[in-house]
Amino acid sequence: MSAQHVTSNTNGRHSGTPASVPSIKVDNGTPIEQSAPPPKLEALASYLARPSLPLSRSNSFSGLAHLESKKNIILKSHGRPPWYGEDGQRVSDAFVIGIAGGSASGKTYVAQQIVRSLGNIPSVVIMSQDSFYKFHTPEEIELANMSRFDLDHPSAIDMPLFASCLQDLKECKQANIPIYSFTEHQRQSETKYLYGAAIIIAEGIMALQDPALRAIYDLKIFVQCDSDLMLARRIKRDVAERGRTVDGILEQYLRYVKPAYDNFVQPTSKYADIIVPGSQNSVAIDLISTHVRRMLDNRSNSFRDRLYVSGGLGDPSHRQSENLSVLPQTPQLNGIFTILRDRTTSRGDFVFYADRLATFIAEKAMEFLPFKPKSVITPTEAIAEGKTLGTEFVCGISIIRSGGPLERGLQRVFRDIRIGSLLIQSDDKTGEPLLLHTMLPFCLRDRGTAKDTWVYLLDAQIGTGAAAFMAVRILLDHGVQQDHIIFLTFLVSRSGGVSALNKAFPGVRILCGAVDDELVEGWLPAADSDDPHEGRKVWIVEPGMGHIGKWISCVYLL
Repeated sequence: MSAQHVTSNTNGRHSGTPASVPSIKVDNGTPIEQSAPPPKLEALASYLARPSLPLSRSNSFSGLAHLESKKNIILKSHGRPPWYGEDGQRVSDAFVIGIAGGSASGKTYVAQQIVRSLGNIPSVVIMSQDSFYKFHTPEEIELANMSRFDLDHPSAIDMPLFASCLQDLKECKQANIPIYSFTEHQRQSETKYLYGAAIIIAEGIMALQDPALRAIYDLKIFVQCDSDLMLARRIKRDVAERGRTVDGILEQYLRYVKPAYDNFVQPTSKYADIIVPGSQNSVAIDLISTHVRRMLDNRSNSFRDRLYVSGGLGDPSHRQSENLSVLPQTPQLNGIFTILRDRTTSRGDFVFYADRLATFIAEKAMEFLPFKPKSVITPTEAIAEGKTLGTEFVCGISIIRSGGPLERGLQRVFRDIRIGSLLIQSDDKTGEPLLLHTMLPFCLRDRGTAKDTWVYLLDAQIGTGAAAFMAVRILLDHGVQQDHIIFLTFLVSRSGGVSALNKAFPGVRILCGAVDDELVEGWLPAADSDDPHEGRKVWIVEPGMGHIGKWISCVYLL
C-alpha cells in the first residue's frame, strides 16, 4: 500500500477546530513542504512534553497504559449464560457496540466507563481497530519512521478482516485478532485469540466508516471532542507510549491526522445512534448502560427450564441413547464402583480407585479414534503390519473441577496429549450454567486445525447435562466437528439430560463407566441467607457417587 493521495483544505471550521491549520498536499507519497506549525501548537507541544506534567483523567489519557492493556482481551465478570437453546443451536448473538471518534478523543475511556457502569454483567471484550492496520512494505515503514506515512486514511485499515473478526465474535465464535506494533510500524506475525464475550465494544477512528461494520453494530456511538484537547492527549500518549518525538507528532498531525478527521472521521458521526462528549460524559454513559442492560434482559435464555421440559428430567423410562457406550460390567469394574459409592471410603482410596477407573475409560476411548495401516521392521528384520493413529491433532478438555481424575487416566494412556480446561459453574440464584473461563490448546484456537482435531471432553458425571451442553457448544463454536467429540465420564443418569444431549448433538459419542437410573429433585439453600426458602432446585444422581467435587480438590493436592 502506498501513501495516500490527500488534498485537503482544513480552514473549514467545526467545534473546537483551530482556523490556523495550513493546507496540506501529498503527491505520490512525497510530501510537499508546508509552513511551520502555528506558534500556539508549538507552545502546547512544548508544555505537554514535560515529563512532570500532571493531567487529570477527566481530560487526558494519563491512565493510558492501564486502558491500553484492556484492549483485545476478555474482561471477566460474573460469567456468560447460555447463548443456545435446548436444541443446541444459537438463539442469541453477542451485543456489539461500535465507538468512533477522532484520535485521542476518548473512545477507549468511554468504552471502559460503559463496562464499569454496566456492573454485574457477562464477559465483555473491547476490540481496537488499531490492531487491523495492514502489513507494510519496507518503504512504507521507512516513511512511517519519518512520520510521513498516512495511517489515518480508511485504506490503511484492513476493513474486511476487521468486519470478519467482529462478525465471528458476534456469532459467538472464536476469532484471532491481529497484533500491530506502533513502535515497529508493522503488523506482527502472531495473533490474539478471543472467545466468549457476551458484549463486544469495537472502537477506532474509522469504526463507523465502513457499511459492512455498521451493519454488525447493535449500537453506534460517536465521541465528539475539542480538537485542541485531542491533540494534547495525542502528544502525551505518543511520547509516553509509542516513543515518538513532539516534532514528529505535530508533523503527522498536520499532514495526515487533522485532514483525515475532517474528511473521513467526523462525517461518520451522522451514522451514530448517540453522540457522546469526550469529557464530562457521565450522563451519556448512564443512558447507554441502561439501554444495553435492557437489550441483554430481552435476550435472556432460561436454558435449564427448557432442558427440564425437552429432556424429561427425572423420567426413568428413557431408553439408552444410541451414542452412549458403557464399559463392560465386569466383577472388577463393579468392585471399583462399590468402593467409589461407599460413603465410608477414605479420601486416599477414593482418589486411587477413581484413577484406575479413569484409566479403564481412557483405554476404551482410544477405540473411537481413527487409525491407519502402518508397516514396521521388527528386530528380526521381518515386516509386521500394524496400525498407527490416523490424525495429527488429539486433545483433552477438562470441565473443572470434576474432570480432573479423568485427566490423569487420559495422560497415562495417551502420551503427551494436550489438555485444556473449561470452568463452568451454576448460577447461585437461577441454577443456569455460567461459562467463567476457557483455556484451550492451540489446535482449537484456529478453526483451520480445529476441524481436524479429535477432542476428549472430561467430566465426572452427566446429570442434567447442562454443563455438557455448554462444553459441546463451545467446541462447535471453535469449528470442531460433532463426530470428533468423545465425552468421557464416570456416571450417566438414564433419566437425566443425556437424552436431550443426544438429540441436540447426535454426532457426539459418550463413554461412561456405569449408568444410574435415578435423577431426583433436591433443594440447595442459599449460602448467603438463613432463610430455608431461599435457594434453588438441584438434581441429584442416584445411587450416584455423592458430591464428586469435594474429592476432586484433593486429587491435585496428593
